[in-house]
Amino acid sequence: MRNEKEIVEIGIIGGTGSDITLENKKEMKVYTPYGCTSAAIIIGDFKGKKIAYFPRHGIGHSIPPHNLNYRANIWALKELGVKFIISPSAVGSLRLEHKKGKFILVDQYIDRTKKRFDTFYEGGQVCHIGQADPYCNYLNELFFESGKDIGIEIQKGGTYVCIEGPRFSTRSESKMFREWGGDVVGMTTYPEVVLSAEKEICYCCISMVTDLDVWAGECPKCGVVEYGNLCKECGSSINKLEVNVPEVLETISRNAANLKKILEITITKIDTKRDCSCFHTLSDAII
Repeated sequence: MRNEKEIVEIGIIGGTGSDITLENKKEMKVYTPYGCTSAAIIIGDFKGKKIAYFPRHGIGHSIPPHNLNYRANIWALKELGVKFIISPSAVGSLRLEHKKGKFILVDQYIDRTKKRFDTFYEGGQVCHIGQADPYCNYLNELFFESGKDIGIEIQKGGTYVCIEGPRFSTRSESKMFREWGGDVVGMTTYPEVVLSAEKEICYCCISMVTDLDVWAGECPKCGVVEYGNLCKECGSSINKLEVNVPEVLETISRNAANLKKILEITITKIDTKRDCSCFHTLSDAII
């Protein structure tokens, strides 16, 4: 149940690098109709803003992406009064120009999940939520400007292919995602983004590139190219590139400081009193 003294307007669903330093911290367990959140929610103050934070995958990264209780997580943040959700996400690159360590503020997704609960409207009322532009442009613009100010490689706009997980993609899948127009591939933005829309919450996904997925190979003469038996440019044999957990964790660790810095800078800029189209997503959506 919500305590009226604990109205929080900004929520962070994250992990390594996104645990910013909060003052006056307290743990809160929010009971939801959908069960438990990934972990107890930490509420605290940051430069005049009240923040709610919890690790998406639970304490010790113990919950795999396909088993996350997405509805409980989003419902709990709404119950606390959250209007803005910031969701860092480790992703694989599907484009040569998206190097390891780059940040991409995605504005589209392709849903390739299979067995996740992705709506709060299971009956009684039918909701056809609009998702033409699913991510909050206001938050994306704020983070983009902050990223440029501190000199990190950051891009505003891109398509996130969300797969079920917990396995990584095959080479054929990875190539297919590239042909579909995907920029990055990951396992968590869906259904967070659509559930946030159903709760009329602004949602931003900061995607951090941790690897090149498995579409890529390495030519001794031409560098990184699309994997095949021979390089299309010079005919040399191509070495396979693969993705593994140590590579992902190593990149996350190296970029944790940049993620923390961009979060801290941007949070102070968020105007929690402004109106946003994200707050009206249920208009004309419910039958």
